[in-house]
Amino acid sequence: MKHSIIFSMLSVLLMSCTSPKAESQEISSTKKSNIKMDTNGLDTATFGGGCFWCVEAVYQQLKGVVSVASGYSGGQRENPSYEQVCSGATGHAEVVQIVFDPKVISFDELLEVFWTVHDPTTLNRQGADIGTQYRSVVFYNSEQQHLTAQMYKDKLNKEGAFPSPVVTEISPLTKFYKAEGYHQNYYNENENQPYCSLVIKPKIEKFQKVFKSKMK
Repeated sequence: MKHSIIFSMLSVLLMSCTSPKAESQEISSTKKSNIKMDTNGLDTATFGGGCFWCVEAVYQQLKGVVSVASGYSGGQRENPSYEQVCSGATGHAEVVQIVFDPKVISFDELLEVFWTVHDPTTLNRQGADIGTQYRSVVFYNSEQQHLTAQMYKDKLNKEGAFPSPVVTEISPLTKFYKAEGYHQNYYNENENQPYCSLVIKPKIEKFQKVFKSKMK
């Protein structure tokens, strides 16, 4: 109910992930990254669940997560800018790339959080954020991640976990482009922004109640 009220307010205000830009900050060039298993036993997971500010803020709080970077994946354009991705013409999705310690938190657990903190049944949309860049997607970096994500998705649909079918895309990770500097650690540095207080904060509060035992 709380989320319905919030999203109704957002519709009225025409508020979205693209609106509260940090105008005074320079946009740094994006960087390409193909990350695989770390030599220290770390692994990576790459998820898209709407605005990357929201997803980043959630995963930063999990035990076993070493770092979270916001960026772009799944499109055709090399080194895309935020504006280009927001146009919908690049094919990229807003994603986060999570570096985690599988000895502390598993890929399965990261997926559990993923399907809980966004709506995986809406195609190319999360709340007031509409476009292919906001699609629900898992970009896997190994066949094991592929099988795990697909099995999890199939189970959710078979059990009718959601009122509508899960439409999450499951695709191989080819390239990850780190987003401009002002997108990194966005919620922690902009908590008073309207989008942060009205959209991200309620999502974090819901996450904290459900996954209290997994928080740092």
